[in-house]
Amino acid sequence: MNENVRQEELLVAYLSIWNNRKVSDGGGREVLPELIRRELLDENAHPRARKPVLEKFYLSIKRVMESSLSEEMKNAIVMAYITELERL
Repeated sequence: MNENVRQEELLVAYLSIWNNRKVSDGGGREVLPELIRRELLDENAHPRARKPVLEKFYLSIKRVMESSLSEEMKNAIVMAYITELERL
């Protein structure tokens, strides 16, 4: 149960950083990893305007670190990004 609460908190924190990101799913365990994967693959951009994965990783991490989230939340989101990057 605590893990689900943690995932929901991370999802809310992630959505607070990224404008225009909406989630229709109720916040299941795989929602945040899927959003991060889509962000790293730049699937929200037009195919001709997509950036390489490592560039998107850098820009995403920079945005997380410059946010007003707590250090603990920033670290958790960065770790989620690293985990997803390693899966690609």
